[in-house]
Formats: sequence, structure tokens, C-alpha cells
Amino acid sequence: MKILVLGSGGREHALAWNMKQRGNHELFIAPGNPGTAGVGTNVPVSINDFEGIGAFCRENGVEMVVVGPEEPLVNGIWDFFQEDAALKAIPLIGPSRFGAQLEGSKAFAKAFMERQGIPTAGYKEFTEANFEEGVRYLETHALPVVLKADGLAAGKGVVICQTNEQAVAEFEAMIQEAKFGEASRKVVVEEFLSGIEMSVFLVTDGAGYVVLPEAKDYKRIGEKDSGLNTGGMGAVSPVPFADAAFMQKVTDRIIKPTVEGLAKEKIDYTGFVFIGLIKVGDDPYVIEYNCRMGDPETEVVMPRLKNDIAMVCKAAAEHRLADITIEADPRTAVTVMAVSGGYPGDYEKGFKITGLDQPLNDALLFQAGTKEAEGQVVTNGGRVLCATAFGATVAEAVGRSKEILGQIHFDEMYYRRDIGFEFA
Repeated sequence: MKILVLGSGGREHALAWNMKQRGNHELFIAPGNPGTAGVGTNVPVSINDFEGIGAFCRENGVEMVVVGPEEPLVNGIWDFFQEDAALKAIPLIGPSRFGAQLEGSKAFAKAFMERQGIPTAGYKEFTEANFEEGVRYLETHALPVVLKADGLAAGKGVVICQTNEQAVAEFEAMIQEAKFGEASRKVVVEEFLSGIEMSVFLVTDGAGYVVLPEAKDYKRIGEKDSGLNTGGMGAVSPVPFADAAFMQKVTDRIIKPTVEGLAKEKIDYTGFVFIGLIKVGDDPYVIEYNCRMGDPETEVVMPRLKNDIAMVCKAAAEHRLADITIEADPRTAVTVMAVSGGYPGDYEKGFKITGLDQPLNDALLFQAGTKEAEGQVVTNGGRVLCATAFGATVAEAVGRSKEILGQIHFDEMYYRRDIGFEFA
């Protein structure tokens, strides 16, 4: 199959790697990175240039489009394809603009969960219009309290406040000072749930679904989950505490009501559903939905997935998911992300990367924030690349990932050495 993968990060590199390894498809990646160039052809088209993407698909006989990041989905790329007679015939894996609000609007997602009886933290939403009411609410709210920018904020729009004064100050910064830009014009205030987090991934056609291998990612920049939130510093799959009894609860209380809710509410949705969960005691609650695969979770899910993800997506587009049986490598996979010094704050780009040509054996290197300059691969983002390795245990897989990163170098490179620490 001729497939166009949209995106330029580690998630898209991992998706394309799976499609090439499991199915040997002809792959195009737009815009891609030096890593994706090793498994397909990079196309210099922006993820939000819908006209350019459409023209490329028509001119090159593309048979399926798999959207990596959330932004084009929230901006309506599915709707754009539906409005064009030629493009409508090409399956685009991702929800409609309306369905993408599950990620694009925290308030939309919380209201959906409320309607469908899906367990989640209690919440209220506020804007400039009821700002003073929000201040009074936060002055007496139980602690800690969680503030979330309603819109997309690159994984950084969530603040956990330990005092009422901090909560009011953050609330003011979000709404009145546009701390997260347009994303925080509306703020969702949630009760804090104490537990351990993990992520579950579905491919759905809006009626049926299959469940991909689960994962747990590590958002904080510092060891032992300290410091600022990032887009993700590493991930582990499978998740040791997600036993059969717990996953049955996830299926009954969350997965089934989510997919049934999409059908009931007539939401056009063919693609990935990423469910961010927290285990409180022995019970699962939803923290958030995303309308695409996670990053860096994809970098452990795709290597463990024995299926060709392209054929799973094709089955969803053709409403044949009942024909698909998901198979996963039983070993543990761990990925560790190497980031630019200063990330998630200010950082420099353009540093030469060495060690990419080392022998990997059974391990993998996925590139994220990289580009080619004067024949060299250089840094081009906060999260630069990640090493994924297998092991019989979390500790073994982490050790191998760190061995690989030990041979990678770029100026001011940093990575967490304790990914999976609570399971090692």
C-alpha cells in the first residue's frame, strides 16, 4: 500500500518503522526527519498545509493517510478530505474536527465522560466571563487542585497546585495573562486524584475497536518524577500493575462506554483513541483523551506490536476490525528520550549528533527533533531522539536503552536514567 504518514517526530518514525517492518509498504512521511528517511520518502509539506497534502495524495496515488499529531486533526483535516471528491476516497486515519475535540477541548471531553457515565475527576470550567467566580472557587478548593488549559498546549497546559494562593495565581496567569495562549482562555479546574498513571490505546471505527499494547510514560523532566512537565521523557510497556482484573475494569467502565458514546453521539471517528488513565486504589479513572497515539508511548507500543499497524488502520477504515487479532511481543520494551539542555524551557538547536550509526542488535533508535544540515544530523527540537530496547524485565530493558544513549552525543544532551524506576 502507498501510505502517507503525517508528522515529524519519534511517534511518526515508530509508526513508519512498524509499517515497513511488518508490511513493507511504500511510505511517505510529511515532513518527516532524518530517521524516517531510512524507512520511507520524506515529503517537504507542513502538517497543516491541507491543500499541499491533498495535492500530494492525488498526484502520487496515496491509498491511506495516517495522521500522527493532534494539531491537523483538531484543525479539521478529516473534514477537508471529506469535502473533496477525490480525497474522500482515500481513508484518513483520524477523527473529524468535532470528534478531535476529545483532545482539543478538555471541557468537551469532561462533558462527554459525564454524559457517558465514564469515571473521571470532578471538575468545573471557567473563562474570563466568570473569572471572579473561579477565584472564589479556588480560594476554598480542597488541595492539591489541578488546573488545565482547555485547548492544546503541547502537553504542558496542566498545573498541579499545592496551595490555594498558587491556584489563584496560576488561574490568573492562564486566563488574564494568556500563559498558554489561546489554549487557556478557558480553564478546567479538577479535583486531584492520587494514584499511578498509564495509557491505553484503541483503534476504532466509531463502533468496533481493538486494543493495542498499553504503556506508561514519564512526563517530568527530573529523576523520580520531579520538576517541570514535558512532552514525555520515556515509556514502559507492558505496564506491570495492569493485570487482567484491572484491565477488565478498564474495558467495562471506560473503553466500551467511550466507543459506545462515539456511536450514540454520531461522532465520525476512525482512528486512534489514547486514554490517559489513573489507577486510584484498584479502580481506573480517565485523566484525558487524545485523538492520536502518544509520544513517547508509540516508541514502545509499535515495536511490541506484531501486527502491521497499517493493516489494522485499513481494517478500521473498512469496518472490519472484528477480523483483527492483536498480537504483542511478550517482552518488556522501554524507551528513554534524550532532550536538549534547558528543555522544557529555552534551549538551543543545531548541535551535531554522533553515535547514530552504532550497532543496535535488537534495539531501536527513533528520531524526533532532528534535521539534516550540511550532511550532518543535528538537533532541531526539545525532545531529540529516543532509544528503545527489549528485556525480560524493566531493569534489563532500561539498562540496554541507557547503553545505547551512552554512545550518543550532542552538546547539552540530557536524559532520565530512572525510567521505570517504580518497577525496576
